[in-house]
Formats: sequence, structure tokens, C-alpha cells
Amino acid sequence: MKTKKWLLHLLPLIIFSAFVPLPQTSAVEVASNNPLVTVSADFRILPKPVPPVKHYKPEIAKLNWPKPEKIKGIYATGWMAGSAKWFPRLVQFINETEVNALVIDVKDDTGTLSYQSQVELVNQIKATEIKINDPKAMIQTLYENHIYPIARIVVFKDPFLAKKKPEWAVRDIDGGLWKDRKGLSWVDPYNRDLWDYIINIAEEAIALGFQEIQFDYVRFTSDGNIKRCVYPFNSGEKPEDVIQNFLKYARFKLQPYQIPISADIFGLTTSVPDDQGIGQQYEKIISNVDIICPMVYPSHYAHGTFGLKNPNQQPYETVLKGVSDAKKRLAEAGNTSTIIRPWLQDFNLGHHYGRNEIKAQIKAVEDAGLNEWIFWNPSCRYDKEKYN
Repeated sequence: MKTKKWLLHLLPLIIFSAFVPLPQTSAVEVASNNPLVTVSADFRILPKPVPPVKHYKPEIAKLNWPKPEKIKGIYATGWMAGSAKWFPRLVQFINETEVNALVIDVKDDTGTLSYQSQVELVNQIKATEIKINDPKAMIQTLYENHIYPIARIVVFKDPFLAKKKPEWAVRDIDGGLWKDRKGLSWVDPYNRDLWDYIINIAEEAIALGFQEIQFDYVRFTSDGNIKRCVYPFNSGEKPEDVIQNFLKYARFKLQPYQIPISADIFGLTTSVPDDQGIGQQYEKIISNVDIICPMVYPSHYAHGTFGLKNPNQQPYETVLKGVSDAKKRLAEAGNTSTIIRPWLQDFNLGHHYGRNEIKAQIKAVEDAGLNEWIFWNPSCRYDKEKYN
């Protein structure tokens, strides 16, 4: 009985509330609490403007790093440089040979950076694959062992960025992304926003303590049906002028840091007059870098090149011709400041490369009157018996 009396007292309130409208929240009030929109003076709901991407300004590492008189280096991936097992072995190899420099992937041809970056766009598109957990500690180890660190930055071959920002990618004539024979996409060298992205990455590498910036894949597309390529930012400039202007711009932007700039080029570029359709015209590149690094790998020359039956089996003759042509054209251009530092071959591709082949290439460089070189081994496993 008590329960029924309680309901009788409550019933009038329930009936009254049914006829009284509840307070409503207006769309304007909802919008005013939304961080993604704003309300205009005439009560229109508008999206809030997106702030511009900030330019990364690094704090430079304070290391008084003496540069070796002549750079003699080897290459390491980010994985090897960040490996607790393999990085000490690379350091030991360098300490036990005449090698004194290490070229390390900062941004490789996957398009990802090797360590956690502070560059805004890198973080926006999540273009980081942590291979080096503590880059500052790595640099410190190199410093303590008197090993000169060079940052390799792959420029226009960037399948990751092409996927994340397709408006920056080289397009196919059918409208999709252009892909090379390996199914990888590239980004448009005409795009100057892309140039700044690369320079921001270079600045960060300098801040960490890298003593040289080396640009690789600083060229237009190859290894595919390039006739299908469409460049959305095409300004009408020749490819060789685009590459020249990128290097000129990068050198200008990085000049305040007093860090040398190097560029990798196809080996044959030193021996042919044109840009080979990829924008690498020798004279235009050497005038805008401190070091030129022709990749004179004997395995990459076709049979009959330089009158050699099989350049891969004649490493001395092949390297001698490639670097001699580079030196001759440098002199003809009146360039007395750019250093020639060729990439040499420490890998097997159609022919075994042991101690004799390593020594033959070094001798060829020296016989051409040059003193610097870097060896490429994609596995990054170097045998000191080949070098000593």
C-alpha cells in the first residue's frame, strides 16, 4: 500500500514534465566546444584554419670534429649502424684498416628515416622506422673513435612519401602513381616544397653531428617505362637544370652550417656528354657540390664499355677510365675546388670480388691522381683481410 501511495504523489510531476520542453543545445553551442571548427560573426560554422608546417631549426651538436685529410669510407645501413651486434664490428673494422669514414643511411630508398625525427612532416606522415635507437650515442662513439660520419639522404626515390602524399608523386599517364620495374614510386623533382623537406632532414642530421651531407638518387626516374611519367609540378625546365637547381638551393640553405655537400651520380655520367635522360649532367652537378661521388662499380658497365670485353672482370681498367674521365672534365670546367670521391665495389654481381679486386680499384683511383674513395657493400659485412 505504501508503494502505491508514493506513485500517486509522483504522478502529477510526471504528467507536468511531459508538457514542458527540455532545454535544447543549439548547433552553434555545440560548435563552440569543437576544437576543429569555429563560429563566425554571422553564426556560420566554419572549419578552423590548419597552422602551416613549421620549419625545423636544429640545435647543432657541439663537437670539434677534425676532418681526415683524405676520406676513405665504407657504407652502413641504418639497421647496421643501430645494431648492438654489428655496429661495434664496423667500428672495429675501421680501426683496423685505413678506412676512416662511415656513410650511414639517414633516409634510405624506402623513404623512411632511420631514427626518431623532429621534422614536422616526417612525423605527420610517420616516415620513421626506428633502426637507430640513440643516434647521438652512435655519433659519440664515432667521434671517440675518430671516424668521420657522413649522412646519406636519398632524395627523389621515395615510395613512402609518394604513397602518403600522392600529390607530390610522379604520376602515370593513366592517372595513378608511376612505378619502376620493382613496383616503387618516386616523387617529383620539380616540387620545391619537396626540396625543403629534404633540406629539413639534412639540417637535423647536421644537428646530430653528421659532418657531411651526401645526396643519393638525386636524379629523375629510371629502371622502368619512363615515357609514362607525368610530373605534376613540371615547370618546363630541363631535367638537368632541375637537378642543378636543387643542388644549388640545398647548398645555399645549408651553407650557414659549414658542412660539405656531396652527391652520388651514375658512373657513366663522367664519360658521356649528356644527362642520360635522368638529369645528371656532369658539369652542372660538379659546380654545385663540394664532393662528387661517381658510382664506378665495374659490374654496372655493359660489356664493351671503354673497349673492355667485360668491365666487371677488369676492375682496375674500368675504375681507372671512369675516374680519369671525371678528373679530366673537372679540369676542363676550370673547377679546382670540387673533390672526386668515387664509390667502389665490394660486392659480388656476376664476378667474385675479393682482395685482388678491392686492391685493384684502390690502385686505379691512386693512379688517376685521386686520394679518396668509398666502398659499397649492401650487406655491410666487410672483411679486413681484403683491405690490409
